[in-house]
Amino acid sequence: MKKIYKIAVIAGDGIGPEVISEGIKVVDKVAELDGSFEFEFTHFPWGCEYYLDHGQMMPIDGLQQLRSFDAIYLGAVGYRGVPDHISLWDLLLKIRKGFNQYVNLRPITLLEGAPCPLNDVSRDQIDMLVIRENSEGEYAGAGDWLFKGKPHEVVLQTGVFSRVGTERIIRYAFEEARKQRKSLTSISKGNALNYSMVFWDQVFDEVSKEYPDVETHSYLVDAAAMFFVKQPWRFEIVVTSNLFGDIITDLGAAISGGLGLAAGANINPEREYPSMFEPIHGSAPDIAGKGIANPLASIWSASQMLDFFGHKDWGKRVLAAMEQVMVEGNTLTPDMGGTANTNQVGDAVAEKIQVLDATDMPTTPAPR
Repeated sequence: MKKIYKIAVIAGDGIGPEVISEGIKVVDKVAELDGSFEFEFTHFPWGCEYYLDHGQMMPIDGLQQLRSFDAIYLGAVGYRGVPDHISLWDLLLKIRKGFNQYVNLRPITLLEGAPCPLNDVSRDQIDMLVIRENSEGEYAGAGDWLFKGKPHEVVLQTGVFSRVGTERIIRYAFEEARKQRKSLTSISKGNALNYSMVFWDQVFDEVSKEYPDVETHSYLVDAAAMFFVKQPWRFEIVVTSNLFGDIITDLGAAISGGLGLAAGANINPEREYPSMFEPIHGSAPDIAGKGIANPLASIWSASQMLDFFGHKDWGKRVLAAMEQVMVEGNTLTPDMGGTANTNQVGDAVAEKIQVLDATDMPTTPAPR
């Protein structure tokens, strides 16, 4: 009897529907080839255009509608006429917080065939996983706007770092580093943020004592940003706060192929709620509807969903197929120097998945 994975699809705005359809195409091909599972997709028309029609990004009972699904597959959010803080807080962050998706996973890996702006850096030297705290910190939404509109107005944006929230993300990162037999680097700013980041560093040090087998490092975020560019091989598993993780992973995307290859997963490790998988690029309204959006980030996030469901061999196979498409260079979108359209890239990846065999699969690099 086939396992059926129920997936809620929020294609969103701009190029979101275009790239999400290619990710669906790829995982449907995987399910067809495997034969032991299949995907059941339910589409929800939520996003900025929905907001312009209904005055809200999602219905009041939106989380309740999503709760019964095994995962959420999100395209992109953002549209002209809707302020960014509305689109972010009323959909994306509402889901992340409402479903306790406190782990954000961002692979920063230079796939074969992907462009890299750094000189004299080999493919195996950019291979890290950034684990970002995803539920509180600088994005807790705490603060106030006092004397608004007056000459002496004051704005307070409060970072929230709880013992529970800080310790669980750091412990998750240590477990991942132990499992992969890799080093773990904490990125903070304890010299300037004398409460939140001093606390972060303290908790990291405390938890590290329970993992004597894991090699650890700690960098200030400004130094880490420099090393991301100059010496990316320093980093294997990285753990950091919500804001810093948001920033450095976009930098990581820049050195590993660009936003068209940047995928992210929002994980509820206890699986009490659905986790969410998404490309991290924007909705790119300037190219929406032209059929030239790059779907590879969306396909990569779909491979993360396969990993989450326990089909890691298929997740690797999807990445291997992407690599072959990029290496051959015949079917790439204009942002990667090609002339293919979005559908053709999705078709090419799906075709490569079908023809790949075990000898084509990438091997897991030895621990450094």
